[in-house]
Amino acid sequence: MSITFESLALSEPIQRALREREYTTPSPIQEQTIPYVLEGHDVMGCAQTGTGKTAAFALPILEHLDKNPRKRTPKSPRVLVIAPTRELAIQIEESFSAYGTHIRFQSEVIFGGVGQNPQVRAVQKGPEVLVATPGRLLDLMSQRLLSLKSLEVFVIDEADRMLDMGFIHDVRKIIAELPAKRQSLFFSATMPNSIIELAGTILTQPKHVEVTPPATTVEKIDQRVCHIAKADKRDLLTDILRDHKEGLTLVFTGMKHVANRIAEHLTKKGMPAAAIHGNKSQTARVRALESFRKGKIRVLVATDIAARGIDVKGIDLVINYDLPNEPDSYVHRIGRTARAGAEGHAISFCDELSQGLLRQIEKNIRMEIPVDRAHAYHRDPRPGDKDESQQQQSRRERGSNQRRGNRNGRNQNGNRGSQSRNPSPDRNRSRRRRQQK
Repeated sequence: MSITFESLALSEPIQRALREREYTTPSPIQEQTIPYVLEGHDVMGCAQTGTGKTAAFALPILEHLDKNPRKRTPKSPRVLVIAPTRELAIQIEESFSAYGTHIRFQSEVIFGGVGQNPQVRAVQKGPEVLVATPGRLLDLMSQRLLSLKSLEVFVIDEADRMLDMGFIHDVRKIIAELPAKRQSLFFSATMPNSIIELAGTILTQPKHVEVTPPATTVEKIDQRVCHIAKADKRDLLTDILRDHKEGLTLVFTGMKHVANRIAEHLTKKGMPAAAIHGNKSQTARVRALESFRKGKIRVLVATDIAARGIDVKGIDLVINYDLPNEPDSYVHRIGRTARAGAEGHAISFCDELSQGLLRQIEKNIRMEIPVDRAHAYHRDPRPGDKDESQQQQSRRERGSNQRRGNRNGRNQNGNRGSQSRNPSPDRNRSRRRRQQK
């Protein structure tokens, strides 16, 4: 007999909020995690994206706040949740508000990329729950505008993504400021050694919850790979989207400028699209995400910064226009579809420079992705293909840009390239030889 939310030790106001949203049966991560959190244990949870991790920690935390009311203390939250991206932080706070609509508590969200004054005023009110990205959290703490001295529950969500994005030092600084007596909850979609090591510095005798093996993909996702020449990728993308007229499509690219170009191209072809990435302002990102969520645009083009921050119902197709550099990111990307038990599709483009990346992904997910040969641009891999990752390419490109400077004669640090000031003797000799000829 399957367990229901009504059988869990959650108060009537929370149960009412769940019924209003027609939530009846908890997912495996919720079923196993909620009792542990209610009992006060630290938890180390591993589950794929889209399996309901947010409710797994939000519901018992709200139960704790409801059963243990306290007078608010300015600048001192009782619960802190840190997340890697602005989009994910916003969605987590929205979930707390939705599940806690019938209890008395206040939640706020803070993140970088916008002015801090409205967020400072919100924190000053002493919300019980604060959801934050690491950078803005540390900014306010360093200005003594926020204190963690009264913290009772600390949550890290999407821990592996936090490390992928280079937040490890920020996370360690935050951990150093936590009170010794607290409950800690640690959630991640994958569990590499670096994550296990970090969890060991945070958790005390944790209960382990793992609902699926690490790095596996959602079973209900129909996965395919299209072998194709790099030059043909945009045409194939256009063809696929013309045929896929129902539902929402999320397209992942490796570079921000590529995301912009694809969105512009699709819009010109009569398929309204928007791009979302780190260079976009928060206002532009929220506008694009809302247009996508409401179906005003059917295609959203994103870089990996948004891979964990997009929780939109109705995404039934994910396209990896560029394969991710990190194999784990493949799981997170395609996890944007087939959420909450729905079915989904994932199509990945593998060009002549991405064969090695594909092998790494297949090794990581422990399966061979079926090849789609039916499209007009199929290209069998060839012995002469360069077997290298985009990450290696990017490193070489960055190094090359730094050596030769950009069009303005400046390198990525904004300094004049050395060659623009002092051409090498070899280059001068080559120039003289050409002139003599």
